[in-house]
Amino acid sequence: MNIVVLNDSGSVNGGAAKIALDGARALASVGHQVHLVCGTGSVSDGLRGQPNLTVHHLAIRDIATDPNRLRAMAIGIWNPASSKYLGELLDSLDPQSTVVHVHNWTRTLSVSAVRSAIDRRFAVIFTLHDFQLACPTGTLFRHNLEEKCTLKPMSASCICTNCDRHSYQQKLWRIGRHAVQQRICRIPSAVKHFVYYSQLARDVLAPFLPNHAVFYWLPVAIDMEQAPPANVYNNETFLFLGRLVREKGPELFARAAAAEQVQCRFVGEGIARESIERANPKAILSGWVSHHDGLQALRSARVLVFPSLWYETLGLTVLEAAGNGVPSIVPDSCAARQSVVDGVTGLYFRSGDERDLRAKIALLKNAELAARMGKAAYDLFWTPPGNGIDLHRQRLERIYKQALDSRESPSTANESKTGSHSAENILLREEPAFVHDRGSQP
Repeated sequence: MNIVVLNDSGSVNGGAAKIALDGARALASVGHQVHLVCGTGSVSDGLRGQPNLTVHHLAIRDIATDPNRLRAMAIGIWNPASSKYLGELLDSLDPQSTVVHVHNWTRTLSVSAVRSAIDRRFAVIFTLHDFQLACPTGTLFRHNLEEKCTLKPMSASCICTNCDRHSYQQKLWRIGRHAVQQRICRIPSAVKHFVYYSQLARDVLAPFLPNHAVFYWLPVAIDMEQAPPANVYNNETFLFLGRLVREKGPELFARAAAAEQVQCRFVGEGIARESIERANPKAILSGWVSHHDGLQALRSARVLVFPSLWYETLGLTVLEAAGNGVPSIVPDSCAARQSVVDGVTGLYFRSGDERDLRAKIALLKNAELAARMGKAAYDLFWTPPGNGIDLHRQRLERIYKQALDSRESPSTANESKTGSHSAENILLREEPAFVHDRGSQP
C-alpha cells in the first residue's frame, strides 16, 4: 500500500503533528511505502533513515513567521508549489493502492495540495485535529469574549463578528481562505472519509460535513514505556503542559492557582506568557522542553490541569498524565473529558468557571485523594488493549483498506450538508477505553 501523509511540519510542534508523524513511521516499519509531504520546520530525527519512508520537505516558510506578509497571505490561501509537487508525486502512484491522509495543511501546504489529490480521484482521508473544515479560524471560539462560538460558520453574523485572536482584518483573510477551501477546492464536500479520536469532535463537526461522510473512530497512540506510577502523594506541583494561548485557558489556571496558593508550573510557550506572569507572579514558566523532559515534568506533578476554554479534539497530555499515574482536572464541555472518569481518575470543572476550578484544585490539595485518583488513572490506561502504536497502526491499515475498497468519484460532492450521515465501519466501533460520558451534541 502507498500512503501519502500531508502535514505542514516535519517535526513535532504539537499533538496533531505527533500523531501524524508517529503514524507515518509505524506504517513504514511494517513495509508500507509512506510518503510524508511537509512544508516547514526541521525533519524529526526519528524519520531520517527510516526504511520505506520518504520525506518530501518543500522548505516553505510558515505563513505565521514569514516577514513578507503579502506572500504569506497569498500562500496561505493557495500554494501553487505544494499543489504542483503533490500532483507530480501522485502521478507516479497508483490510485488503486494509494491513500492520501491529511493532517495539518493551513500553515504551509494550503488546500491547493489537497485539491491535487481530489482532482486525481485518490482516496482522501482527513483526521479531525481541529474545526478547520467548518470554522474559518479552526477553533469555533470567540477569542474576544473567551467563549465557544455558537454562530453558524460563514453566515453573515459570523463574517461580521471580530472573533480572531489577532484582528478583524485577519478574520476577513480567514473568511477568504475558507471560501476558497469550500468553493474552489470542494473541501469538505468532495471528501468522504473522516477520522476522529473524540466523540465531541465528531458531534460538533458532523452537521458541517457531507451526507456521504464516513467516520472512523481511531484511538491515538501514546508512545511511552510502562513505568511504575509517579509518586503523586509526595508531589506538590499543579502542572499546565501545552501552548500558552488564550483558548487553552492558562490565565484561568494561573488565577485559580494563585487564589488557592498552590505551586504551579507552565511547560510550554506562547503569547499568553506575560498575562500568566501578571496573574500569578509565583508561577514557574519553563518554556518548551523535550518530550522526555515533558514526561518528567508530568511525573513530578500532583495534578495535570487542562483548563482549555475551547472544545479541543482530544487533549493528548491528559492521556500521557494517566499513563504516568497522574490525575487530571479538565473542563466538562471539552473533549478531554473523554479521557477522565469524573471523581475516579480526575475531576471535571465547569468550563471557564474560575470558582469551580479553584474548588477542584482545593480538593486535590489532599495528597491521599490525588494519589488514589492517579493510581486509578494509571490502572485504566494500561488495561488491555491499551494505547500502543502497533494497535494504532493496525486500525489505520483497516481504515485505509476500507477507503480504497470504496474509492469512487464522489458523486455526492454537491449534496446538501444537512441530514443523516453514514455510519462508520462496524469493524471500527470499539468503544474508547476512557469514555465515561459520551455527552450530547454541544
